[in-house]
Amino acid sequence: GVVRGATTADTFKAALYLASATVNASTTAYSATNEVSGTGYTAGGATVTNATAPTTSGTTAIWTPSASIAWTTVTLGTSFDAVLIYNSTQSNKAVSVHTFGATTVTAGNFTLTMPANDASNALLRIA
Repeated sequence: GVVRGATTADTFKAALYLASATVNASTTAYSATNEVSGTGYTAGGATVTNATAPTTSGTTAIWTPSASIAWTTVTLGTSFDAVLIYNSTQSNKAVSVHTFGATTVTAGNFTLTMPANDASNALLRIA
């Protein structure tokens, strides 16, 4: 097993990717290749609010960020349709990729609303 020297919580980030990008289950780490860019968006994405510790519900391990992931007053004119959640404390290792409908934003807000943190809906569920 892996032994961790730190007892502090890791930092997770969420980066948005262009519809033309290839981010999927084989993605192992954050990369700036084909990440969106635009006014108000910082390369590397937004910090994920991670106040909810992973837990179990029955035989399912679950975790959901404790708040929506939001970008405010951004202009992202090129179509994007995926978010990569990654652990920036652990060498930018990928945690999960989530896709949604192709989107553009012009001088507006973009928010990914998190589901309920339970065995049927949590963002990450391992059974």
